[in-house]
Amino acid sequence: MKNFKIICLLLSFSIFFSGCQLAKMGGDAKENPYDPKLRVKKNLEEGKGFRLMDFGDGNNRGGNFEFASSNELWRASLDIIDFIPLASVNYSGGIIITDWYSSNDDSTDLIKISIRFLTNEIRSDALDIKVFTKQCDINNKCKITEKSQNLVTELKKEILKKATIYEKNNHQKKIKPYVLSVPGDG
Repeated sequence: MKNFKIICLLLSFSIFFSGCQLAKMGGDAKENPYDPKLRVKKNLEEGKGFRLMDFGDGNNRGGNFEFASSNELWRASLDIIDFIPLASVNYSGGIIITDWYSSNDDSTDLIKISIRFLTNEIRSDALDIKVFTKQCDINNKCKITEKSQNLVTELKKEILKKATIYEKNNHQKKIKPYVLSVPGDG
């Protein structure tokens, strides 16, 4: 009986403290409407909720999975460097490495690009881009050096610009208007 009281006491404390944590996660009252119906509408339009009617919709069979194609930075990076053959691509590791590439038949001056994703957010410090040049002489002795910041800056700018466009288009697709149904309206 004594163990039962201790278990009940521990359970009550855990429920009490978890309730405190949930209250903290609710967010700022200034950002959320006071009226519960308006909060529901806002959450559903932003994709933060679910609708029971969505489950009966035959289009979502098998679930809704997020793959690399849903990451705007990833897609934009692949689109920007699509003219260069890829040597290694690892979405879970967050890295894209191209093969050595030359824009003309002169194979003595080659470039290689490496893009590391530091975060999925679209911001300037989300990408770590390195561009290497490989210059070979007639005897096939090659020197590899890291390229200057100009090309890196241009690549980063173009990737972020394209990723922003993708994010804007995806956000517009996700917003579904919420229609408040009133009982007896029917």
